[in-house]
Amino acid sequence: MIVVKTEQEIDAMREPCAIVRDTLAFVGSKVRPGITTAELDAYAEEYIRSRGALPSCLGYCGYPASVCASVNEEIVHGIPGERILRAGDIVSIDLCAYKNGFHGDGARTFAVGEIDENKRKLIRVTEECFFRAIEGLRAGTPLYDIGAKVQAHAEANGFSVVREYVGHGIGREMHEDPSVPNFGKRGTGVRLKANTVLCIEPMVVAGKRDLRVLDDGWTAVTKDGSPAAHYENTVVIREDGVEILTL
Repeated sequence: MIVVKTEQEIDAMREPCAIVRDTLAFVGSKVRPGITTAELDAYAEEYIRSRGALPSCLGYCGYPASVCASVNEEIVHGIPGERILRAGDIVSIDLCAYKNGFHGDGARTFAVGEIDENKRKLIRVTEECFFRAIEGLRAGTPLYDIGAKVQAHAEANGFSVVREYVGHGIGREMHEDPSVPNFGKRGTGVRLKANTVLCIEPMVVAGKRDLRVLDDGWTAVTKDGSPAAHYENTVVIREDGVEILTL
């Protein structure tokens, strides 16, 4: 069931979403060759807690960290550890914060030092996919228009979109209905109501979309070893457009 939020609930979500936005910027400023993903996780947890919030990911279904840190061919849910980032890598940071009884969620992909042109294009196109997805998005839009636009832009640039992992509703729970795929057919799916809050999160890979999950039970990687990027914001569907809470 899709839970439509009241204005008071949306106002309560603004703070955790702002914390997500600011934490992503803070962690991104720490990304450099030589740092470990565990160190980035520690920076994020400390910052989230300093703002009076809790890191929603920590302990969620047994997840052992405050962020997902996915490097190069890792698509999502990379577990932070002693992996050292090197120049030429890219790292996707996905995190959530809980405060005022609500969650906020967002993700960004960062370059580690100088990266090659293909990775630069991948990061750029993944972010563009998000903004293409919200063009014309408003109350009454069919749900799968979102994914159709993500898919079209990614594939027009020679990339692929992941099918197994999707965006989602968010609010008092970190994951709520509806699921928001990054693929689909325009004009299909439930028509979205005003004050629906969604996490729209293109996950784009440079090669084929086929993936596998590592033995840790979390980390999803491309089967062909091609790099992946991730970009996510929490948004509110409005009568005349969308409001982005994590920008």
